[in-house]
Amino acid sequence: MKALPLICAALLCASATAAPTTYDIDPTHTYPSFEADHMGLSVWRGKLNKNSGSIVYDKATGAGSVDVQMDLASIDFGLDAMNAWARGAQFFNLEKNSPTATFKGRFEGGSAGVPARVVGELTLNGLTKPLTLTVHQLKCMPHPLLKRDWCGADASGSFKRDDFGLGAGKDYGFKMDVGLRIQVEAVAKE
Repeated sequence: MKALPLICAALLCASATAAPTTYDIDPTHTYPSFEADHMGLSVWRGKLNKNSGSIVYDKATGAGSVDVQMDLASIDFGLDAMNAWARGAQFFNLEKNSPTATFKGRFEGGSAGVPARVVGELTLNGLTKPLTLTVHQLKCMPHPLLKRDWCGADASGSFKRDDFGLGAGKDYGFKMDVGLRIQVEAVAKE
C-alpha cells in the first residue's frame, strides 16, 4: 500500500512534463518574406516560394526549436528581371554559392507555453550570424483533414545583408537592413 502513493506521484510528475512534438513544415503554407531598401526611394518586398524544415515544440513549457531551409533560387520579387539579378553573379551567385539559406534557433521567453522569441542563427551566402526573431503569434489546433496537431506562427526580425557579404548597392546609398518575416504552418509527424 505504501507504494501506491509513490506510483501516483510518479504518474502525476510524468503527465506534468509533456513530451515535445516534432512538426514538419508545410511548404504550401509557409512563406519566408523580406523587405529591403531600394536607394531610399522605396521598399522592395519579396518572398521565398520553396522551403522546408521542422519544428520541435512542447506546448506545455513553450520550449522547442526551429530549423527552416529556404531555397534562394525560388526568390520572388514579383519582377522576373529582379529575380534573375538576385540569383545571378552580382548578388547570391547561385552557380557558385549555396542555393539555400537556413535559420536554426530555439524558443525562449514567453508565458503559458507560447514562446516570445526564437534565438538562433541565419546562414546565408556561406556565412552564419546570430539572429533573433520575435514571435508575434503561435496557435495550434487539430488539422481538420489530417486529424493531427497543426500549428501556425508568425515571427520577424532583421539583419544587415552586408554582414553576409551581400553589399550590392551600398555605394549607391542602399540601406543594408533587411526585414525577415517567417509565416509558418506545420503538421505533427505521424
